[in-house]
Amino acid sequence: MKDKLAKLTKMEKQARAGGGAKRIEQQHAKGKLTARERIDLLLDKGSFEELDPFVTHQATEFGLADQKYLGDSVVAGSGKIDGRLVFIYSQDFTVLGGTISEVSAKKACKVIDLAVKKGAPVIAIWDSGGARIQEGVGSLGGVGDILLRNTLCSGVIPQISVVMGPSAGGAVYSPAITDFVFMVEGISQMYITGPDVVKAVISIDISHEELGGAKVHSEKSGVAHFVTDSEQECLEKVRRLLGYLPQSFRDDPPRIKPSDDPNRTDENLLEIIPDDSGKVYDMKRIITSVVDNGDFMEVHQDFASNLIVGFARLDGKAVGIVAQQPAHMAGIIDINASVKGARFVRFCDAFNIPLVSFVDVPGFMPGPKEEKGGIIRHGAKFIYAYAEATVPKITVITRKAYGGAYIVMSSKHLRGDINYAWPSAEIAVMGPEGAVNILFKQAIANSDKPDETRKQLVSDYKEKFAHPYLAAGRGYIDNVIDPRQTRARLIRALETLEGPPGPRLQKKHGNIPL
Repeated sequence: MKDKLAKLTKMEKQARAGGGAKRIEQQHAKGKLTARERIDLLLDKGSFEELDPFVTHQATEFGLADQKYLGDSVVAGSGKIDGRLVFIYSQDFTVLGGTISEVSAKKACKVIDLAVKKGAPVIAIWDSGGARIQEGVGSLGGVGDILLRNTLCSGVIPQISVVMGPSAGGAVYSPAITDFVFMVEGISQMYITGPDVVKAVISIDISHEELGGAKVHSEKSGVAHFVTDSEQECLEKVRRLLGYLPQSFRDDPPRIKPSDDPNRTDENLLEIIPDDSGKVYDMKRIITSVVDNGDFMEVHQDFASNLIVGFARLDGKAVGIVAQQPAHMAGIIDINASVKGARFVRFCDAFNIPLVSFVDVPGFMPGPKEEKGGIIRHGAKFIYAYAEATVPKITVITRKAYGGAYIVMSSKHLRGDINYAWPSAEIAVMGPEGAVNILFKQAIANSDKPDETRKQLVSDYKEKFAHPYLAAGRGYIDNVIDPRQTRARLIRALETLEGPPGPRLQKKHGNIPL
């Protein structure tokens, strides 16, 4: 037995060595951690239980017969984060550039299957050149097996992708299918084809960072939800995010013991909304004032900044926040904001996270660029997401709520459960200036003093329509509330709405306007 144990110890050491000391040094020289170091940082100390550390690929072509490493190019298993079970697989760039082989894909698939069986989140750490070219269709099949599981698991368990190096080729669609994507500035890249292929095919010289770096995907494409400056900060943020999420769709989000007074009021809320409805303000001031301890974890912070989404707590209970940002593009809803909002709302609905919406929206973005880009189709996604959601939906209209944008933002007409308005709310088909220009076009044109006439008509329109009481009179607003009491009102509304959602219409699935 001693000899057998000695052999086991030797093989375990060999498996932990990955691609060897030289390649580990190269990894560190790039400012990157190894697959195992990342797992150790992410999980609770000593909680990692590894699976398949002795697996090796079976390929022999192109010299692979002489390049076998125990565990191959991924480290996989389970562990705990804040005492809660998670499953994880972490690509090992020191082994053949982290490329996905048939057997490494099987390891990843085994972990995902176990995560579904046990009802626990799965975390994938990506650092790979994509499918292993030397294995041909075997590696492609492995990538396809992962993509299938990502799709079938969507809405069943939370799936988080952490990109800490390259993620290339068809395999890059795996992070894109999952719920949240993390990237690290200067280290992470995601692209379908790398710079060499781009140069060969379309004769464009471009760097890895310019093609698919963290800035590109957090600000332009919207693929990345979170960007950090270091791997350590990134992994800590993953831990924080999981604190808001349930283990699976069968569970409620974790509730913590609150340390903030549920009846706390804030006099500053009376001063945030400017008297001039044309002036901007920062909606995040309202959000952080209302939620527990001012703690708000924003998602997609640098993408479509006219819409704010993220997680917070109210009296210890996790909620998803959706809000306009008047300080950016006046909070108007454009194509990117529509997609961003729809995706977040659907995630919260899938995982039983109540939605709290703060509304100050002048409308959908007008103009030929948006129309040609498909604002109708993309805006419909946002409407569809809110209308389909069955989690508790609470809305607070702080100022403008005009036209179709009023409807989309969790209005009564899309099954909003409890809808509040501040006295400063303006609920109408459109803004006063636009309405007057349409309704009184001829009268203004025939006036001896058109500017004065328009000004008076706008004032009259505001007096008649730019308030919340017509909507409240029809029951579209459940109550007009003192802004200072917003926190307490939201908490009591959540308590009122606790419990299972009502029945859904029976169908296979809807056809969201993708």
